[in-house]
Amino acid sequence: MIPYPHIDPVLVELGPIAIRWYSLSYLAGVMLGWWYLLKLDNGIPPLMNQKMRDDIMLWAILGIVLGGRLGYVLFYNLPYYIENPLDAFKVWQGGMSFHGGMVGLITAFYVMCRRAHVSYWQLMDRVACVAPIGLCLGRIANFINSELYGRASDVPWAMIFPRDELGIPRHPSQLYQAALEGLSLFVILNLLFHFTKIRNYRGATCGLFLFGYGVFRSIAEIYREPDVQLGFIFGQVTMGQILCIPMALFGIALIIYARRAR
Repeated sequence: MIPYPHIDPVLVELGPIAIRWYSLSYLAGVMLGWWYLLKLDNGIPPLMNQKMRDDIMLWAILGIVLGGRLGYVLFYNLPYYIENPLDAFKVWQGGMSFHGGMVGLITAFYVMCRRAHVSYWQLMDRVACVAPIGLCLGRIANFINSELYGRASDVPWAMIFPRDELGIPRHPSQLYQAALEGLSLFVILNLLFHFTKIRNYRGATCGLFLFGYGVFRSIAEIYREPDVQLGFIFGQVTMGQILCIPMALFGIALIIYARRAR
């Protein structure tokens, strides 16, 4: 076992205003993603016009926050929010669903592309290359918050998380997810996008992201403690793994469609 590196979840506190690592991770993920997306959109002419470049960060934030929060409310803690509906708006207290955020982002960008008359799948292929940046930072923020920790373990790198009432050594599964869903997926997608012909197939990179995330998330869920209000859905299967099944299948279908519709 190694000691958990205690990091205050609040970076700066000014009276009633508190700047948290959790919020900064979302902000940094969007800003770095926006910067890298503009780097990828360097064609002649570029895919996005200047107005899209200026507006895309706002669309991304709205899609991620609204979709992520709604997904968490519906899939992970619906009975609680039925009894306490106003708490659904307390985003600063945590509780976001990646799958919900993904649907929100997809929807927001679809509307934006339709309004700007821009190829939706070409944009989403670039967004797929960018998305793992935010995923990596978000999982690191979960680690700092001592939340979404792993299952009990006796591996040499197990940790006791401050928010764990049982106080037992556990897998640092947040770091597993940062490495798989963030760093590994980022490297794979960008190597393929830059050095293979996958970018010629509109939607293929996006499909590979959906499939890759579904696989990596399902693997990480093996080591992650399921949400206390849900537990295991059946056997050792978690809600995260169930939500990844249609996501991965849609990713495979999208790759096949992209190759046939070249």
